[in-house]
Amino acid sequence: MLEWVYNVHPAMVVGVIVLVFVAICWIGIFALRPVVKSLVQLQPGLNETVGDFLQYFGVIYGLLLGLLAVATYQNLSDAEKTVGNEAAALDALFRDVSAYPEPGRSEVQAMIRDYTRYVIDEAWPLQQKGIIPPGAVVKAAAIFERLSAFEPQSKSQEALHQETLRQFNAFFHYRRERLHSVTFAIPPLLWYTVAVGALLNMLLMWLFDLRIGIHLLLGGILSFFLATMISLILLMDQPFRGEVSVSASAFELIYDQLMKN
Repeated sequence: MLEWVYNVHPAMVVGVIVLVFVAICWIGIFALRPVVKSLVQLQPGLNETVGDFLQYFGVIYGLLLGLLAVATYQNLSDAEKTVGNEAAALDALFRDVSAYPEPGRSEVQAMIRDYTRYVIDEAWPLQQKGIIPPGAVVKAAAIFERLSAFEPQSKSQEALHQETLRQFNAFFHYRRERLHSVTFAIPPLLWYTVAVGALLNMLLMWLFDLRIGIHLLLGGILSFFLATMISLILLMDQPFRGEVSVSASAFELIYDQLMKN
């Protein structure tokens, strides 16, 4: 339902959500104004009562939005760190293999080079659509199979081979972590809670008995801030999707500096 947010510029996403929130708030103020007028006559001190309730509710709802914002930012940061670690492990693996004798050296380096290009050219576009790329597992398995077939002929080659296998295991570990992050997202139940909380905040704003200009101003400010917070959480929700996402720059860097012929 919200797939469109990952296909347009973040500023447009924020603008659309802000307009929707402010419009709903203002429409509600005008629509419920006659009802509020009648409630004021039945309930003296209505503004004070609603203000106290809005304050208590705002603390709880604000805590929810704050925790979600921190969680999504942390996940985005962790995904970026994982990608950097995977690229660094791949870099070290390529350098270790460069000390292997021929023909194994050229064969394994060609496999690593092919894997890196696959990640940049094919895997990343799939990740940006929320799809776990299927092809890299075959390429990674082929690299491991070729490394496993190598038989060291000396103590130095044996030590080099052990270090290379260690780097491969580190690379494979970070690769699994990256793929796990591709489909990470806030559960729908939490999004329903956020939506209900936003609606309740607006409902409390509608219940105030204020001059129309002040009412629209205060309601617009609250709606604007809520929309901005929710937009921020939404844009960071899936770390590999949209413009606010992890890029393949770490892989592009090691390919251009180390692997490019």
